[in-house]
Amino acid sequence: MRSIYLTGFMGAGKTTAGMALGKVMSMRVFDTDQEIERQEQRTITDIFAEQGEHAFRQMESLMLRSLPIDNCIITTGGGMILKEENRKWMVDHGYWVYLHCEPDEIARRVESDDSRPLLSGERKQNLKNLFLERLPLYLEAPIVVDTTGKSIEEIVNNIRTRINEAQMEHTV
Repeated sequence: MRSIYLTGFMGAGKTTAGMALGKVMSMRVFDTDQEIERQEQRTITDIFAEQGEHAFRQMESLMLRSLPIDNCIITTGGGMILKEENRKWMVDHGYWVYLHCEPDEIARRVESDDSRPLLSGERKQNLKNLFLERLPLYLEAPIVVDTTGKSIEEIVNNIRTRINEAQMEHTV
């Protein structure tokens, strides 16, 4: 089976859904942010502070290409979709799933998380602006699953259903 790429805004549930999906489907799970932190021996926040967003986005693209393209689930950072080459890679090498979550729920989910480098100052307004800026890119994903107000079981079942549908279309 081709790899499954989970994208979405911070707080949409990518990591949680990825781990649950991996367990249900007996597939390995890779988180691009965690893999970058492991490789660089420092946090994403530190990378942003020391080298800037551009350097981090380069690391992110390289990491995406270094991970397996078969039989695994890859959860990505919220900005993975900013580069066209990354969006094309996910479409060409697996099942690209966008986990959508409404901004108000995202704000509730991340309100106490200080580890988000792109959220500072007027956090809620920054969040909404960043969300709206990225939304058209997220919506390029062939598979969209809404996580707003859904249980992890509902999200995982929805992803699996949509992947199965995509597999059927791919074989026809």
